[in-house]
Amino acid sequence: MEDPLALIDRLRRAAVLTARAGQGDGFGAGDLGQGLDPAQLHEIHVLSEGEVASGAGFAIGCVLAAAARPVLWLRTETAERQGGRLHGPGLIAMGLDPADLVVVVVADDPALLRAAADGARCPGLGTVIAEGWGAMAGYDLTASRRLMLAAEESGVVMIMLRVGGRVVPSAAATRWSVASAPSRALAAGAPGAPAFDLELLRRRGGPAGTRWRVEWNRDTQSFDSAPLSGAGLPLVADRAAAGAPSAPVRRRR
Repeated sequence: MEDPLALIDRLRRAAVLTARAGQGDGFGAGDLGQGLDPAQLHEIHVLSEGEVASGAGFAIGCVLAAAARPVLWLRTETAERQGGRLHGPGLIAMGLDPADLVVVVVADDPALLRAAADGARCPGLGTVIAEGWGAMAGYDLTASRRLMLAAEESGVVMIMLRVGGRVVPSAAATRWSVASAPSRALAAGAPGAPAFDLELLRRRGGPAGTRWRVEWNRDTQSFDSAPLSGAGLPLVADRAAAGAPSAPVRRRR
């Protein structure tokens, strides 16, 4: 198998070329060499609420590597209450400009899916992230096809970030499982860069089941091999923060 670092570098370069050309050949992440293709639906799964920051971090890393901005991040009131508000300093530390992010909080899962479909139709966006918690009964093959078709027409990267929900059949081009991994401590014991354990669960038209451990490199806006030991970067604030003033990102309802 090709070295993961070489594949990841090809991922980033292919994504940039694809964005410039306005079309893609399937940024299917089976080998991490093609990444999250524009004009496609992708799923990122985390198994528990405690791993939501890992899923969010991987999603933002993919957005930055593909230069797929601005970002519309959709959340339900349940996500806002149980997971806490998005942690602005953590997003900035990854390299995301707050001016490139709009966060919208909706009432429930049906509203989330409607808003995701509307956002995916908007060619002025780079990425739409729809954060769904739990079972999400309305997210099925029909709903996912609707999102895929909308993304194909607009060129938007459409990401479904699933927290604690079971995997169901869908039209997604790729499906990922993401968990936190130890990262390298920096000088004086400072926390290292965010690190992730990744598994590709599905790749449309290609092999799946591959695993990697990677670390986000803010300077190069890409993923590197992750060394061991250290701590991660919080992207979701403490749950108590849900009742505190808004984080430094633009927020609309």
